[in-house]
Amino acid sequence: MRINEEIRAREVRVISSTGEQLGIMPLRDALRLAGEQQLDLVEVAPQAKPPVCRIMDFGKFKYEQQKRDKEAKKKQKIITVKEVKIRPNIEEHDFNVKIKHAQRFLEDGDKVKVTIMFRGRELSHPELGKQVLTKMANELKNIAAVEREPKLEGKNMIMILAPKTHN
Repeated sequence: MRINEEIRAREVRVISSTGEQLGIMPLRDALRLAGEQQLDLVEVAPQAKPPVCRIMDFGKFKYEQQKRDKEAKKKQKIITVKEVKIRPNIEEHDFNVKIKHAQRFLEDGDKVKVTIMFRGRELSHPELGKQVLTKMANELKNIAAVEREPKLEGKNMIMILAPKTHN
């Protein structure tokens, strides 16, 4: 945003500090008007013909803007992707432990990337890995939705689960 002397246009459309239109006037007159009120002339719509300028306290405006931005940042939820790694021939108890980990991540609002690592000859049977991932998705279907179906990438098969939003 350009303020006061930084404004390049010869004529500007001026809006007062109360929000009423003061019309189109030469830049010099608009600056004088703002100066008389001890406020700044701020270019709010530089692409308009002629550019639109507003008389306001620029320092206060910037401060309010920063407060709004900070408040908006507080309200955002940063979603991270947590990873659970398993093998295609995982035992039942180990599988249940991994389910509990994934469940905890999902309840915290994070996405879960479930990776099955194949080694050696296991790679010749990717359907075994797909069965394990499908079983995991079924176990967690009440709290998670499959965001990305199981897909083989190199020696790993990856599936991404996202927490279900409760409306």
